[in-house]
Amino acid sequence: MIDNIWTLLKSIRIQDIFDIGIISVMISALLIWFKDRASRFVLLGISLLGFIYVVAKFFQLYLTTVVLQGFFAILLFVLVVIFQEDLRRFFERLAILGIIRKKIQSTTPQEQTAEIITQTVADFARKRIGALIVIQGSDPLDRHLSGGTTLNGVLSEPLLESIFDPHSDGHDGAVVIDGNTVIRFGCHLPLSQNIGPFGISGLRHTAALGLSERSDAICIVVSEERGTISIAQREQIREVTSASALKGELESFYLSKTPLGKPGPISLWLKENTKEKVIAIFLACVLWIIFGYQKESIYKDFNVPVEYINVPSEWFIEEPKIKEAKLMLAGPSQAFQLLNTEALKISLSLSQIQEGKQDIILTKEMIKTPSNINVVGIKPSRITVNASKFVRVSVPIEVVTENQTVPGVIVQKITVTPSSLKLLVPSRQLRNNITIKTAPIDLQSLTATTTLKPKLVIPPEVQFEDKREPSVTVVIKIKR
Repeated sequence: MIDNIWTLLKSIRIQDIFDIGIISVMISALLIWFKDRASRFVLLGISLLGFIYVVAKFFQLYLTTVVLQGFFAILLFVLVVIFQEDLRRFFERLAILGIIRKKIQSTTPQEQTAEIITQTVADFARKRIGALIVIQGSDPLDRHLSGGTTLNGVLSEPLLESIFDPHSDGHDGAVVIDGNTVIRFGCHLPLSQNIGPFGISGLRHTAALGLSERSDAICIVVSEERGTISIAQREQIREVTSASALKGELESFYLSKTPLGKPGPISLWLKENTKEKVIAIFLACVLWIIFGYQKESIYKDFNVPVEYINVPSEWFIEEPKIKEAKLMLAGPSQAFQLLNTEALKISLSLSQIQEGKQDIILTKEMIKTPSNINVVGIKPSRITVNASKFVRVSVPIEVVTENQTVPGVIVQKITVTPSSLKLLVPSRQLRNNITIKTAPIDLQSLTATTTLKPKLVIPPEVQFEDKREPSVTVVIKIKR
């Protein structure tokens, strides 16, 4: 047992540490995100099914494995349906992650803002005036609000009293406050479908609970029938016993929204959600042992192309040249699952090429593979190339014709412009008679003097100086 653990520890690479760290952060974020949400029980149920699937696969329980595989095949769609609201909020927060949002610098401290809201709400409760006040958190609220009127006014007791005056048109709606600014009033909020556990029936309470289920805002409700004050936050709604308790709730909410002037030590960060972070690290390690631990190496063969790179412009590699070789690779099965086989190739540098035939040994440095996959063999182990140096020569152009002219028509003269071209020819071909011919021109179709631009037939292994085929002009003078 100790030997197995020691072997496991010795096999851990720096990439594995980063791998575990990234997965730990993702799992901890997921656990913290769902910790205070009602849908967390659904997540726990899915996690339990995942655990049963792993156990069934380990003990080779065929029927259970097949059934759960079918379930997990549609799991993505199930998650989208169940967690659609939570996923929407997650991506909304992700969109503003890392962006330093400029907070509204109000002329009154947050304690005074809490005091204004507390005093006004206490007066409403005493006078039995119904009210619904929303204090925005970090989540955007626009998509949850309908109706209402934009105000953008400085928060004050007279302003709230005028909005919630029973004779006011907007007293039945909600007021949205961000910082010390009243953004909108007369808004309608989404209604909750989960009012049973809280024993509420009023429309304001249902709307406050509904918004708390969809955002991190805090909602204050004053009941005009009972004169009570309730707070809806984090999918919960409860009554507060006094104005001082309400003020304490508001101050705690504002304190959680306001970043501290100086960042605390790492130990303070570790103390937050410690249980979730420990569970995340444990789960990440378990997942790495199951899916990422490189237990033993396997061997695989691949036929890969051979590319010739860094060939000097004045050199030519003659045919035949080897275009494919066999690689023997060794590594863990997990590494081969992530291997892009289409990117495998042997890059043979010919920057130091010489005249004539020469052998080049193929080495694993010529092949790019992941760090956890090793090259154990290459066949063939060496490649023979035959190099020739290009020589610049001037080659005449020969016009090729076919068929005879029609009766009564003769070809008087054929001219080609230019009459010769400069080419790059391998040195070994200099002893041959090199010419450039045009594509055949059909004389039978010509009845008058004609100017043509035929294609050229280029000998193999010959190149133009500028790498582009030039254009030639052929004039065939016809006489009747």
